[in-house]
Amino acid sequence: MKEEYFKWHSPILGKEMEMLVFGEKGYPVIIFPTSMGSYTQNKDFQLIDSAKWFVENDLVKIYTPSSIDNDSWYGKHLHPADRARNHVLYDQFVLEEVAKRGMNETGKNKVAVAGCSFGAYHATNFAFRHPEVVGYLFNMGGAFNIKDQVKDYYDDNVYFNNPPDYLPGLNSAALNEMGIVFGTGDKDMCMEANVQMSEILKKKGVNHWLDIRPGAIHDWPVWREMFPHYLSLIKFE
Repeated sequence: MKEEYFKWHSPILGKEMEMLVFGEKGYPVIIFPTSMGSYTQNKDFQLIDSAKWFVENDLVKIYTPSSIDNDSWYGKHLHPADRARNHVLYDQFVLEEVAKRGMNETGKNKVAVAGCSFGAYHATNFAFRHPEVVGYLFNMGGAFNIKDQVKDYYDDNVYFNNPPDYLPGLNSAALNEMGIVFGTGDKDMCMEANVQMSEILKKKGVNHWLDIRPGAIHDWPVWREMFPHYLSLIKFE
């Protein structure tokens, strides 16, 4: 499985960012790390290995960018308004410097996004903010209400990056074209968050799959089973 390392100065974030890329061609898949995790985390916990067959058969090309959680939602040293503004910049970074790169390198006009735990928040928020460039959304053990990170503070940047708030009013034809999976377990501490998101989508008439696995907890072995299953749902050309 081909693996490449990239480090570059992001003009949007004004800092050095890092990323691993696996594979040479296929559908571009962006995987976010869990809370404050490294760009190597999904490799370190063998999530990439679980998708090895898809990578080696040129079905997917996987991108694992850094996060800036320490300067956004988890940056308790910063005012919540600054944390929210920093996340908006990160969202633009992912769009302009990762997603568009993936589409250019693979010749596809959309990407898939995925993540475990807080990485699933990143994937979900990015997908619903940019449904025109996201063909598939694969969540594993996610929680999605960012208000828990900012307590009583609330502004437009919090609202428009908090999926349970803005999703009910989101009107986009592209949303109905997206393959959406919320993966969780009946022993996952985040199960109710996934049920809530599913209910919102049901009310909107948006097709999706709420995958609640019996006996499954909030941990990597579960997510390593889910990820290749979800990748198999991609309509490969």
